[in-house]
Amino acid sequence: MPEIAYLSLGSNIGDREKCLRDAIARIDALERILSISSFYETEPVDFAAQGWFLNCAVAIQTDKTPQELMGALLNIEQEMGRRRTQKKGPRTIDIDLLLFGGEVIDSPGLTVPHPAMHRRRFVLEPLAEIAPQVRHPMLNKTARDLLDALPAGQVVRRLQFG
Repeated sequence: MPEIAYLSLGSNIGDREKCLRDAIARIDALERILSISSFYETEPVDFAAQGWFLNCAVAIQTDKTPQELMGALLNIEQEMGRRRTQKKGPRTIDIDLLLFGGEVIDSPGLTVPHPAMHRRRFVLEPLAEIAPQVRHPMLNKTARDLLDALPAGQVVRRLQFG
């Protein structure tokens, strides 16, 4: 039975827009994309001494298990040159699995819902754009509710491309 999953994509090395578009094309070759948010320029969090990110959210329909999907996403990252040399450091592409249907998974290598998504404006702003009513299965709040509850802080600017 197909499930709807939500992904967060980010890039802050090289041509960030091209990296996001390349990752989306690679995801589209594997899964059925249902919607893609606008691109947002966002200041880095946790490790601030790096370039700003471009972020977006993508909704997909998949027949894969969460573990199979995560493995496919990690392969895309690796194919695109992602090297995990510094935790929270600069990256060509980062693809996070935010939500997978209403599932809650806590296993080595995979935690769904993403454990920090409810605290990150750079995740919630694009997610609320494409799926404002999607519910966090543990907090039982919508993406819009979680976004509205965030304190002021991280800069997230929606970009317009011509």
